[in-house]
Parts: sequence; structure tokens; C-alpha cells
Amino acid sequence: MNQTLLRTFDFDSPTAAGGACSVGQAWAKVPEDLPGHRRDELKARIRALLQRENAVLVAHYYVDAELQELADETGGCVADSLEMARFGRDHAASTLVVAGVRFMGETAKILSPEKRVLMPDLDATCSLDLGCPLDEFSAFCDAHPDRTVVVYANTSAAVKARADWAVTSAIALDIVADLHARGEKILWAPDRHLGAYVQSQTGADMLLWQGSCLVHDEFKGIELELLRAEYPQAKVLVHPESPPAVVSQADVVGSTAQMIKAARELDATHFIVATDQGLLHKMRLAAPGKVFIAAPTAGGSATCKSCAHCPWMAMNGLENLAGCLERGAGEILLDPALGRQARRPIDRMLDFAARRDRRVQASGDLARDAALFSAVGPA
Repeated sequence: MNQTLLRTFDFDSPTAAGGACSVGQAWAKVPEDLPGHRRDELKARIRALLQRENAVLVAHYYVDAELQELADETGGCVADSLEMARFGRDHAASTLVVAGVRFMGETAKILSPEKRVLMPDLDATCSLDLGCPLDEFSAFCDAHPDRTVVVYANTSAAVKARADWAVTSAIALDIVADLHARGEKILWAPDRHLGAYVQSQTGADMLLWQGSCLVHDEFKGIELELLRAEYPQAKVLVHPESPPAVVSQADVVGSTAQMIKAARELDATHFIVATDQGLLHKMRLAAPGKVFIAAPTAGGSATCKSCAHCPWMAMNGLENLAGCLERGAGEILLDPALGRQARRPIDRMLDFAARRDRRVQASGDLARDAALFSAVGPA
């Protein structure tokens, strides 16, 4: 990778008050284009290195298709951030290679502290993580000690350690609804759009940190309306990190995994998808023959009308992947005490999910038994 080429990006940088929001700037390295023969050489080398290092590759849906395919081909996984970490925790490999952004590597290390966790580039970050620094967030929490602190997975280990609960977009609604039913007031961070969506669906008393995802925040409601008019038969799949004007037009609002499930199961041939374009690769594999259209992120005067791809996810490439395996570079190191503290809200979420799944299974068993009894009649 040519590390001298950089792009700068603006991101939301909330204040400790949780209301006002300034603009921060961050940079991302621009990946270098590689010829086909070089890519083939690197893939062969990575396969050999994974075996040599007793390592497994876990990749996020948002990295480039080439890395997703390599993870699948070598016995790794392609998933969302938490499932990546759980897969690595349960895998026999002693080294986990995380193709994603830094908070994902940290989450893998939190759940597998005994394993070596490597990343192709430790500078690959996230605007939600950047926009929720520990000192400011801790001050926000301290100002509202009566509230239960719920943080999204897209945060640093240090912020997770300050929280009562960690959540993913797939389970946020269920957890907040349960807390609300128990009369708890919520302090939510960092994504304001996801927080507002959860609040609208649950009616919970939520105080929102005002961060946003650099990618999802760029989707435009008016542009989506125009695209829907071009494809009136298309179903609209939207990630809840998107602005309300986009979410309100969705047929399905959900996490990456939930959107893939919808694409596979809904009776439709065309889908407009409002999330990072990296997910379209997995959708096409899951639902062959269906058409997936990237939702617009800008107006007609912009240089890119549908350019939803995280610049930091794009920093993961074949060259730095091979390099981290060869040299042991890009290792995630966490203070053990911090890791244990950060694991508590994650374990709390996992325990909640396990209890919920058992209830769902029990309900399914009861419904099946009732149907069987109805079919055969009383003895």
C-alpha cells in the first residue's frame, strides 16, 4: 500500500454536553491499485501464512470483496463486528487476523485475551469511535448518574469499559425495550441516528450523544425518493445509522445480517440498499439473480452519487494483510484490567441474547406442540 497518499474527512465531534456538535477531521490512507498477477501472488502467500501462524482471518461485510472471499476460502468468516469476535473466540486458531476497523480488533481481543490479534492497519478507525473520546464521554456520563449507559459496538474498549451495556444494531431495540419496561432511563452513545430510531420504536427516555457514521450520515432522503421513483418495484433496505428521512422510506430497517436475511427471503427481485457498498457482495451471494442498487449519498451535482464505502474499511488490503502475518505487525494490545472491564457490558448483551433466543425457541416449541395437538385432536 502506498501510505503517502492520504484523504481527509470531516466527522461529527460532539461536546461533553451531548448537544452541541463541532466538526473534527481525520485521514485515511488511499489503497494502491495492484495488478492481477500481484493479487494472485499475495493471496497464495496469505493462505500459506495463515497456516504457518495457526491464524484465522475474520472480515467485516464492509471490506472489499476480495478479502471477504479470502476469509471464506480459508475457513474464516465474514460477519458483523460482534460475530467476528465470537467466531474468533470459539475458533482453535491462536492468532486472529481482523480485517475491519480498530474497534473490531479491540472487541476480538476483549473476548479472546489469550490470543494474538492482528490487524492489517491499526490506523483504520471509525468516525463513531473518533467522535466519542473517553474523557468527554465520561464527563457526559458523570453529569447524568441516574441513567443506564448503553453504548453501541462502534466504540473503543475504554468507552465500553465505562458502559453498563454494549449493543449491536441487531439487538439494540430488544435491550432498550427491556430496560425501558423496567423503568430505566438511558444514556445512549455514540450514533444519534441509531439512538433516535431506537427511541422512536421503544418510547424509552433516552439522552443521545450526537455522533454519526461518516458513511450512513451521507444518505439523502430526497435522492432516495427520486431513486425509488425509478425503481417502483424495489424494496428499500436501510441500516438504522442512516438519517430519519432515509429510515422513514425503508421496507426493512436492520443490521447488516438482518438486511442480508431480508434480501434472501423477501419476495422481490430488486432492492435499494442504504449501507456501505461492501455489503452488496454478500447480498449477491446470498440472493443470486436479484438486483441490488446502492442508495444515493449525494445530489446530481456531486462527483459521486452512490459512493457509500468507509474509507477506513478500504485501508484493509492484500499487501498489509500479508505484512501483518509475516512480521506480526498491527497487533492489538489491551491492558488486561481494561479488557476485563470492557467485557462486562459485552457479556451482559450476550447473556441477554441467549435468554431471548431460549424464549423464542420455547415459544416455537409450544406453538408446534399446539399445532400438533390441534391436528390430531385430544386422546
